[in-house]
This record gives sequence, structure tokens and C-alpha cells, in this order.
Amino acid sequence: MSFKIDRGLFKYDFIDHHAVLCVPIDADAKEIRKRYLKIARRLHPDSSFTESAEQKQLGNELLSKLVNPAYETLYGDRTRTEYILILSQIGRRLVQESTSVTLNTDLAKQLAQTPNLDHFYKSAIAKIGETQYDSLEQVPQVIAQVSELNLVYLMRSASKPSAPPPPAQPKVQSGTPQPNTPKNTPPEPAPPKEDSIIEQYVRRAQSLIDKNQFAQAKVELQDALKLEPKNSRCHSLIAMVYLKQNQLKMAKIHFDNALKLDPRDETALQWKPKIDKALGQQPNDHKVTSSPNNGDKQPDKSGSGGLFGGLFGGKKK
Repeated sequence: MSFKIDRGLFKYDFIDHHAVLCVPIDADAKEIRKRYLKIARRLHPDSSFTESAEQKQLGNELLSKLVNPAYETLYGDRTRTEYILILSQIGRRLVQESTSVTLNTDLAKQLAQTPNLDHFYKSAIAKIGETQYDSLEQVPQVIAQVSELNLVYLMRSASKPSAPPPPAQPKVQSGTPQPNTPKNTPPEPAPPKEDSIIEQYVRRAQSLIDKNQFAQAKVELQDALKLEPKNSRCHSLIAMVYLKQNQLKMAKIHFDNALKLDPRDETALQWKPKIDKALGQQPNDHKVTSSPNNGDKQPDKSGSGGLFGGLFGGKKK
């Protein structure tokens, strides 16, 4: 069975995953997962809501063809970031084509006029979400309604007025007296630049490292390196993650890569000599084991925190 939806963002050959899950466009991973689990329980064949064979089949198709793909796209940080970038581009395009946009539901028309955009939008999404999957036959129509709200929200967000540019300063020819202006006036600060996708990965990873959440930080940095393998900052950060997990050989590899890309990398310059010294002091039978379950961790045989303890701490009292 195909679910044809031709309203809202779907009208522009775009799959509106936010509408499928009925979550706001700015929903975070935690909110997306919570909503997905609620829908999945509702559509599961063993659910009390799907008693007949036809209902079970319809619920399974909604789950496999719409809900699961939406969750897979929106739950991952990288795929969600890329998806949001596409959404913002669509919003700007729709603003330029606003005269050709047709709204079918009263709720979308109200959202287009309300002065309190964010509150009205999120309240409407939450209200629809309460009953979105109660009637499985009506789900495509409900998704279309939510997608119209997303379309209006995107257009209004993209058309919000930005700060006006500073007035252009007239050029002053040599020899022409200048108007009386305060001396030593500091130049206008440059507008902040929007973080690149790589910088977002690095920022999240650094925050996770600060919280000692090294496994999650490593995932962020591995994804960043897939996009930009020659980023010295990413190599240096993931080396620190491996170092804090006592995986010295992996840390050395990434510190080496960081120094090849940036010989002045301070973190690599500080820690690589210590790692080289520590690795040189290991006994010959100190092997690195590797399996899918241990994450390439090195066994700790020192009895006092291993090599990690030797690098970061002192002797136990």
C-alpha cells in the first residue's frame, strides 16, 4: 500500500518526517525518540488498538514505510542536521514563491496570521499528536495537516526581518575635509558566523568530553572525520578520548595524524611524547586485544590504573 500525501511540504516532492512523527521542527533527539516509541507501541501488531488482521497490516505498513524512516532520519545528529539544512532552504524558497502557496486547513491559516508564532505552532502540534494514530485510515490526512503547519512555520521563520545593514559610509577623497566624527571610533564588530557542520560536531564532542562521556564523544568525532578526514582538531580531540580510555596506541595514531596536518597542535605536542614514552615502557607480552565487544581497549595489568593512571595520576596511596 502506498500512502499518497500531496499537501504541505509533501506537495514539493519532500518527505516531511516531522509531520509523520508529529514533532516540532526544532525537536531534539530525546523528544523524537520519546514520540517514536509511543507511535511504535500503538502500531505494533500486538497492540490492543490493532485487533483485526486488516488493522494489523495497515499498522505494520505505516510503521515500516513512514514511521521508521522518519525516526532513522531525525534521531541521528548528523542526518537530522543535514535534514534541517534542507528544510531551511525550502523555507527560503517558499517565501519567494509565497503567492503560489495554498493553505487548505483553517489551523494553517490561523498559524499564518497569529502574532505568537512559536506558541501557537507547538501547541497545535502537541494537540494533533494526541490522536494522530487513533484512526489508522485517517493517518495520511492528519500527516498532511501537520505538514501544512510545518510549511507555514518554515515560511514565517524564514521571512522574519533581520537587523538592517549599517548605512554605507561615503568615500572621502584625499584633500577633502572630513566631517566631524569622534576620533578612534572602534569599527563595528563583524556578525557572528554560523557554525559549520564540523564545528557543531566538535562542539558537541568537547561538551561530552567535559562530562566524561567518552563513548558518545568518540561517535561524534568519528562522524566528523568521515565528513572531513583531514581535520587536525578532530584527530587531536579523538586522540584525547582514546587516551582517557587508556587506548594508547589509538591515541598515538590520531596524535600523529593531528601533527601531520598541523605541526603546531598544542594538545598533540603535549601528549604524544608522553604516550611514546609510556608505550616504550610496556612489556613485550602487553598485547592489544580487539573485538567488537571491547572497543579495542587495552587490558590494564598495572594494578594501579594502568598506563592511563600513570599519565594522568600519581601513585596510589
